[in-house]
Amino acid sequence: MNYTLHQLQVFLKVTQTQSITKASEELHLTQPAVSIQLRNFQDQFDIPLTEVVGRKLFITDFGKEIAIAAERILDEVNAINFKTLAYKGQLSGRLKLSVVSTGKYVIPYFLTDFLKQHEGIELILDVTNKAKVLESLENNEVDFSLVSVLPDNLQIEKIALMQNKLFLVGNTQESFINKNYEKDIFETLPLIYREKGSGTRHTMEKYVEENKVSVRKKMELTSNEAVKQAVIAGLGYSIMPLIGIKNELLNGDLQIIPVNGLPIITTWHLIWLKGKNFSPVAKAFLNYLQEEKTKIIHDKFNWFEKF
Repeated sequence: MNYTLHQLQVFLKVTQTQSITKASEELHLTQPAVSIQLRNFQDQFDIPLTEVVGRKLFITDFGKEIAIAAERILDEVNAINFKTLAYKGQLSGRLKLSVVSTGKYVIPYFLTDFLKQHEGIELILDVTNKAKVLESLENNEVDFSLVSVLPDNLQIEKIALMQNKLFLVGNTQESFINKNYEKDIFETLPLIYREKGSGTRHTMEKYVEENKVSVRKKMELTSNEAVKQAVIAGLGYSIMPLIGIKNELLNGDLQIIPVNGLPIITTWHLIWLKGKNFSPVAKAFLNYLQEEKTKIIHDKFNWFEKF
C-alpha cells in the first residue's frame, strides 16, 4: 500500500461529513479533487470503504474501521509537528472551540492577537447552535465554548467576556415615532424566530413568557444571517443581538424599534467543564483572556455603548 497523508485526511473528512460536497467545502477543495483522492485511496483496498445507495453516500463497516485508524495516524502526525515546534520553544498544539452562531461576531477579536503571538497553534472552531455547542462541551470534544445563555445541566466554570444586547429591529421602510413603545406593539408586528436550540430563540421566548406578551409568530429560520436578511426584505421583525447588525444599522438597512423592557441584556461567557485538565495551549489562551479582555473590548467594541 502507498496511501498518502492527504488521502487519509480526505477520507476521514468524507466519513465525518458523509458527503463529498461537504467534505470539499470543509477542506477547501473542489468536489472532483475530493472524488479523485477518495478513488485513489479506495484502489488500495480490495474491500469497499464506501457505498452509494439512492444517491446517498454511506461508509461501510470496513470503512469505519479504516477511518478510526486514519484518525489515529493523523493525530500522531500532528503530535510530531507540535513536538517539533515545542523543541523550538514555540507554544504549539490544538485549541478547540465551539461557538453559538451569533458568537462568530465576537470570538475572532479575542483570538486574533493570541494566534499571531503563537503561530504553532492550530485552531479548530465549530460555529453552530446552542444545543450542539453544549453537546460538544458535555462530550469533552472542545476546550471551551462561547455562549450567551449558561447551561443548567452542566458543571462548568466560566469567564465573562462582554455584554450581549438584543433589540427589536425592523427594516427602514416603515417609520416609528422616536419614543418607547409599550410591549403590546408585539401584537401588531409579525415576528421572525430562530430555530429551536438557538440561544437567541431561548432569550426571545423567555422575554415573551416573563412579560406575558402576545406575539404574532411569522416564521422560523435557522441562522442569524437568514433572520437578518428576512427582516431587511420586509418579511417581519425580530429581536436580534446588536453584535450581528452593526453594519446594517449604520447603512440604514435596519432600525432599532424602542420598546419598554428592551434591550434584553445577557453576557457572553467562555465556559469549560469543571475540573477539566487544560492543555498548555488552552491554559495559555485562558491566561491571555484574563489579561487582555478589557483592552480587546475597549479597542474592538467601543461602538457597542452607543446603543
